[in-house]
Amino acid sequence: MKRTHVQARINGEERDFLCEPRQSLLEILREELGLTGSKEGCNNGNCGACSVIMNSRVVNACCVLGVEADGADITTIEGIAHGDRLHPLQQAFLEEAALQCGICTPGFIVSAKALLDREPDADEHRIRFWLSGNLCRCTGYDKIIRAVQRAAHQLQETQA
Repeated sequence: MKRTHVQARINGEERDFLCEPRQSLLEILREELGLTGSKEGCNNGNCGACSVIMNSRVVNACCVLGVEADGADITTIEGIAHGDRLHPLQQAFLEEAALQCGICTPGFIVSAKALLDREPDADEHRIRFWLSGNLCRCTGYDKIIRAVQRAAHQLQETQA
């Protein structure tokens, strides 16, 4: 099958790759670019484990074709940390024990980052609504919500 040349900015770095028209962005990220943080949970857009930020919107990478990423600005879980320093969301997930098996964690963190970038003072109701596209089968959601609230508070303190 003919492969298409695609250029995208991924985690702040210009990247080029070849992909078949049928390949999902998730397949490209994991198999072609070695960015394995985004997980394949359902491969049909229902679980959110593969969530990435594409052009400032949260998308399920399993439902986006790789060719659709041409010219896009994409942030994956690998692009959330600041070098060796964890992002406050990542740190809060650790401190609040908001993870167990880890399959859903990257998607929750990416989605929460997109929310806090837009609404730094999001309340619990808004956080729950925003993360409703992400499923967790291990922890329940209270610890995840507390982690996002903790990170939001910390981010507001550092910006004040």
